[in-house]
Amino acid sequence: MIARLLSILVLLCLTACGPAVRWGQSADEHVVRRGDTLYSIAFRYGHTPAELARWNRLGDGSLIYPGQVIRLTQPGGQTASARSAPATRSLPKIPDQPSPGFAWPTSGRINVEFGGKPGTGTGVLIDGRAGQTIKAAAAGSVVYAGGGLIGYGQLIIIKHNDTYLSAYGYNARLLVKEGDRIRQGQQIATMGEGPERKPRLHFEIRRNGQPVNPRQFLPAR
Repeated sequence: MIARLLSILVLLCLTACGPAVRWGQSADEHVVRRGDTLYSIAFRYGHTPAELARWNRLGDGSLIYPGQVIRLTQPGGQTASARSAPATRSLPKIPDQPSPGFAWPTSGRINVEFGGKPGTGTGVLIDGRAGQTIKAAAAGSVVYAGGGLIGYGQLIIIKHNDTYLSAYGYNARLLVKEGDRIRQGQQIATMGEGPERKPRLHFEIRRNGQPVNPRQFLPAR
């Protein structure tokens, strides 16, 4: 009995002390959780929603459900499970749409540059004060608003066109919801605390799912 209890304690310690596990079952999969959207999954893994929809035969991608397994790589190769599946052709490249013309989402200096730390390194950190106004950097539609993406706090993602998204993290209050149409300069949130418990906005721009330096799109000031 004592030996069995010791074995259980060792197993629990190994489980608690082991490396963190990503949401997906493997590096090639993501298991949908409540609150996930195709946009939030694509954002998390650096893909476009169109790619995930095509790779998983999801149509327009609007119907995903908790427990569903989403593949994160394009089908290909002749694995045992794929040999009987029909061949899938590569997605044709969609021509880039133009940048919508971004404005600064809030006042304050950039404290951490693109690729820097602390934070995710996928955007910039803009200093401010608690409760400061956060505005949409360009017009678009809210495709995610919530706290489900680890490392971003309360996050808003706005789709501007099929090429460009912008994201706003570490908010205190979210003033918009998924599906809302947003105009440039509209208040969408209030500033919360980022890394080091300081009032900051995490702001990023993604082109075709990949983070790019916001400075190359923002006006000089």
